[in-house]
Amino acid sequence: MIKRLPNFLTVLRILLVPIFVALFYWGSDVRTFGATGVFAVAAITDWADGYLARRYQGVSPFGTFLDPVADKIMVVTALVLIASSGEMPKILAGILISVIVGREITVSALREWMAELGERKKVAVSWLGKAKAATQMISILLLVYERPLFSLSGRNLGMVLLVVAAAMTLWSMVGYLRAAWPSLMASGGVRLDRDR
Repeated sequence: MIKRLPNFLTVLRILLVPIFVALFYWGSDVRTFGATGVFAVAAITDWADGYLARRYQGVSPFGTFLDPVADKIMVVTALVLIASSGEMPKILAGILISVIVGREITVSALREWMAELGERKKVAVSWLGKAKAATQMISILLLVYERPLFSLSGRNLGMVLLVVAAAMTLWSMVGYLRAAWPSLMASGGVRLDRDR
């Protein structure tokens, strides 16, 4: 039973997305505490499902596929909602979201390509990728919470951390691209378009 728990937590994270959206748009205290709480639960399950899968040998192809998908759905949804709410300057929000989402698409495609070459380990999640994810989660929590945190502005602190997360996003992407570059160039730059 416990081996199935990681997959359950991953699916739960996806099911929490519409609840998060509803609470976010509800506004007032419901957003502050409800949406923030739901996102915090999602962030905890993100850590917990990976830990439990490794600890109890519950790693499965289904979980390996769905876990990063669940993470990206929740994070991208939260970033879009924050941008649309006016919590951040529109230009800054647009740049940061473009950087973060663009990086996720790029790295996901890179990992898929490297997996086809049998060299996925070269682009396995690094410590920097984990640090980026943690910083990103904390920044989103602060921006959703939107109220002062102790004597600090949660909104301003969240924006600063999101800028830091975006910088780490670019840094980690460059690291993955450098690790994969020899394999990408091994074919002499020939492009294989699998969609046509």
